[in-house]
Amino acid sequence: MTAKLIDGKSIAAQVKQTIQQQVVNYTSQGLRPPGLTVVLVGYNSASQVYVRNKRKACEQIGINSKSYDLPADTTQADLLTLLDQLNEDQEIDGILVQLPLPAHIDPETVIERIIPTKDVDGFHPYNVGRLALRMPLLRSCTPKGIMTLLSSINVDLMGLDAVMIGQSNIVGRPMLLELLAARCTVTICHSRTKDLADKVRNADIVVVAIGQAKFVPGDWIKPGAIVIDVGMNRLENGKLVGDVDFETASQQASWITPVPGGVGPMTVASLLENTLISYQSSVVIPK
Repeated sequence: MTAKLIDGKSIAAQVKQTIQQQVVNYTSQGLRPPGLTVVLVGYNSASQVYVRNKRKACEQIGINSKSYDLPADTTQADLLTLLDQLNEDQEIDGILVQLPLPAHIDPETVIERIIPTKDVDGFHPYNVGRLALRMPLLRSCTPKGIMTLLSSINVDLMGLDAVMIGQSNIVGRPMLLELLAARCTVTICHSRTKDLADKVRNADIVVVAIGQAKFVPGDWIKPGAIVIDVGMNRLENGKLVGDVDFETASQQASWITPVPGGVGPMTVASLLENTLISYQSSVVIPK
């Protein structure tokens, strides 16, 4: 068996085209365009790349993108003051603070300072709680993007056994809630999980987000399973690889995401979707 690729780059392009059409429709009616503000603290090179990609995506589809590039020694108090100002700005629909933050700034405090209706990352406890109660509003971007990828392959997820490897607040925990909402039976695994290989071998869907290159070997994958690889790891030779050994896993799986070009583009597309949702709720729909 050779797995079919789930082309996140192509699917993300379709999502962005749909958003662009809606933005054009709204602005042609005389409404302002959606607004997204991205806050970057410090000089993390990977974060700078991510932020640049997000700004470029906004420009492509007509979302106004505003940026704050703050020095690494910015105090937590000053960052919170800025967030208070952005919360009050009626021209801004979404606020994104790029993680990780410098060690002296508490990320949870920062996340909770953003009002939930502008939390386009979907990290605020209010938005995670709504997802847990099956009342989603702004959903965490990477899990939301993964659900879009799964929807694209037209496989009925109801009743399937899913394994999520990784329990982060950004991917693992909200991903569990997304799969549960789709009526999968979900097992979430972490560094203390026993018999991990056996759990993966019995899974119809495997999602991996732990940040270790080729952690999951191909012989762990159940024949015909769906593999979603969130990892992005750079080897010494410069090659980017995921958390799954793609070459061997693709001989077992029915569908698999490539790295790069799988989950990554969908995370950005989902961020833009969340910005549009926030915009629609505050500008388009009459209060």
